[in-house]
Amino acid sequence: MPDPTLLFVIFVIGVALAFDFVNGFHDAANSIATVVSTRVLTPLQGVAWAAFFNFVAAFTFGTAVAHTIGGGLVDISRVDNNVLLAGLIGGVVWDLITWRIGLPTSSSHALIGGYAGAAVVKAGFGILIVSGWIKTLAFIIVAPLLGWFLGTAFVTIIYWLFQRQTPAAADRFFRRGQLVSAALYSLGHGTNDAQKTMGIIAGILFTTPAYHALVSDASGQLTIPFWIVLMAHAAIALGTLSGGWRIVHTVGSRITKLQPLGGFAAELAGAVTIFLSSSGGVPVSTTHTITGAIVGVGSARRVRAVRWGVAGRIVWAWVLTIPAAAAISAFSVLAISLGQRLILH
Repeated sequence: MPDPTLLFVIFVIGVALAFDFVNGFHDAANSIATVVSTRVLTPLQGVAWAAFFNFVAAFTFGTAVAHTIGGGLVDISRVDNNVLLAGLIGGVVWDLITWRIGLPTSSSHALIGGYAGAAVVKAGFGILIVSGWIKTLAFIIVAPLLGWFLGTAFVTIIYWLFQRQTPAAADRFFRRGQLVSAALYSLGHGTNDAQKTMGIIAGILFTTPAYHALVSDASGQLTIPFWIVLMAHAAIALGTLSGGWRIVHTVGSRITKLQPLGGFAAELAGAVTIFLSSSGGVPVSTTHTITGAIVGVGSARRVRAVRWGVAGRIVWAWVLTIPAAAAISAFSVLAISLGQRLILH
């Protein structure tokens, strides 16, 4: 008879990879919205381009974000696989709800909120690692503001550099340039977002005594083996390939009307913000980042170029993400524990 522990671990890892896949198609919009809305690429070409660079990211940046998720937010020695499974359920359910209604909320914060909600039900608020939460919550504000600032700065510099060019010449240049900026942004998206799933998978194995050695170094500290890196990036790339056109429309055209020049500036601003965050091990929201960058580009032209009503609706969805995912996960961990007790008795 198969080992029940092994089957449960495989099941939870499968749910983690499913979250990564959902993250890919939910956040596909962030990677391709500007390059598609400016008609540089078709939606199909856009998702293929983004998916390729989501996967290539496995071979670029390290695993600092994965270590933050795996052991920097919650005391991993006090959680079990029920907590990790419930956290994933909270993230997936909230992602699907917001995808269905076309809101570009944060998959990252859905996962973080879900993980925290389940952990608190398990062991109380003392299980949370305050230092990890300070920088993560701070970047809910910092990431979109930095994206906004860089988007405004880049588009202003571009206008100054290309002021003597004809609109047609500038358009041709930035249509090609957007292929590069979209690739960089997708590289950043893959780097930061896939690492969150890596941290959860490593946590699952770390908290299971039979498989602890697979993800720990000689001193017993959590480590991320490369086979987990490859799995996570493959899942997010496949999810991106499946697309997410509802959210592409909201991000790419309803917030502000973009031209290739503006799309280039927004993607470059988003990429720089994510690269800086990833190098510091901070799990940021790629959705927040690209939306802030797009608003920055739009407001550089004129404040009225931004549809503030749409942007405000998105902000409210951001505010609700962590508590909503936490509530779903809290209910899920109780349901899982109850189900297990009923099965055993």
